[in-house]
Amino acid sequence: MRFSPELEHGRLLVRYKRFLADIETDSGEKLTIHCPNTGSMFNCMAPGGRVWFSRSNDPKRKLPGTWEIAETPQGRLACVNTGRANNLVEEALRTGVITELNGFTALKREVAYGQENSRVDFRLDYPSGPAFVEVKSVTLGFDGSPIAAFPDSVTQRGARHLRELAVLAREGTRAVLVYCVNLTGIEAVRPAEEIDPLYAAALREAVSAGVEVLAYGVQLTPQEVRIDRRLEVHLAAINPIPLRVG
Repeated sequence: MRFSPELEHGRLLVRYKRFLADIETDSGEKLTIHCPNTGSMFNCMAPGGRVWFSRSNDPKRKLPGTWEIAETPQGRLACVNTGRANNLVEEALRTGVITELNGFTALKREVAYGQENSRVDFRLDYPSGPAFVEVKSVTLGFDGSPIAAFPDSVTQRGARHLRELAVLAREGTRAVLVYCVNLTGIEAVRPAEEIDPLYAAALREAVSAGVEVLAYGVQLTPQEVRIDRRLEVHLAAINPIPLRVG
């Protein structure tokens, strides 16, 4: 997936009210842009850090651009636009990159399911029956570690999705969680138990119920992002990593 229009470059001044970020472009222009990320963006940003954004000329938009990529305090690149993850996964599904899910005959997005009024990201139909696929965008990394973590803040919604997938798996329906790791320099992903222990417990319970957990990494540049490789998934409890930026 190539970024279109081409991304522009600047420096982060501050992120605030969750969905707003003030930046300064290379030309000295100061802008308030949309931050399309509902998480904490922990370890993804620091004042003065490099950012890449897409500019919009749509007069109906309140803000002139959207934050797409951040340089993290660890020197990695992170695609912070979480809305990109589902499109990346669909692209990878249709091109056969996610080999575990090859062979489907139909793909539907945002399908209602479950006992808690949820919507699953993808329903894939196979001759043997459907598979329900939930996608999570991962951007949390740590100094000196090639292992990313999810979530970056407490997520009741994420735990609910795991419960819904676990019910399907127990009933004999294929249920899959895909971590789309939108962070460079990563080899594996794990639950962020030090941030949300209830999510970590729900993940392990879902796996014991038969939910498949996959993780895929991306090739990310200011010109393009695409899923290109499978990553390891670590489910075991870990010693908490000190929660500090940098």
